[in-house]
Amino acid sequence: MTILEIVRHPSPILTTPCEEVTVFDEKLGVLLDDMYETMVEHDGVGIAAPQVGKSIRVAIVDFDEEQEIIEMINPVVTAIGGSEVEVEGCLSFPGLFGEVERPFHVKIEAQERDGSLYELEAEGYEARAILHEIDHLNGILFDKKITRVVDPSEFEDEDEEEGDE
Repeated sequence: MTILEIVRHPSPILTTPCEEVTVFDEKLGVLLDDMYETMVEHDGVGIAAPQVGKSIRVAIVDFDEEQEIIEMINPVVTAIGGSEVEVEGCLSFPGLFGEVERPFHVKIEAQERDGSLYELEAEGYEARAILHEIDHLNGILFDKKITRVVDPSEFEDEDEEEGDE
């Protein structure tokens, strides 16, 4: 597997809607594996193909060892609900964090690496990560959705407060 280079803002590939995947082959599997390794190497929770220079509708989200990796090929949001404001970051915007409002609940349809269809529902942090990656596939970047920029020192303050309890 290969660690790929992360495409950084303001590269035009990040704001260009991606093409639908029509070929489900070994090359796609290698890309998914390389994207996963790249995401882990950079401490990400999700990564989309345009972030590694491929303008195709492919994204990955991985929360922890207890859950399976979510590979989304040609994902489509079929339902959303609720609303929540939380802090987000992005591998293509190193050092930028901000509060973003997103739906609390999402339901999607997507394809596996073999082309088979599946449905998935998620809430909270998981829904946020899925929607963030799907936005990438549509050429939408989180910096345009930030309502308040958050300084990384605010995270340190929260960690210290949690340790005091």
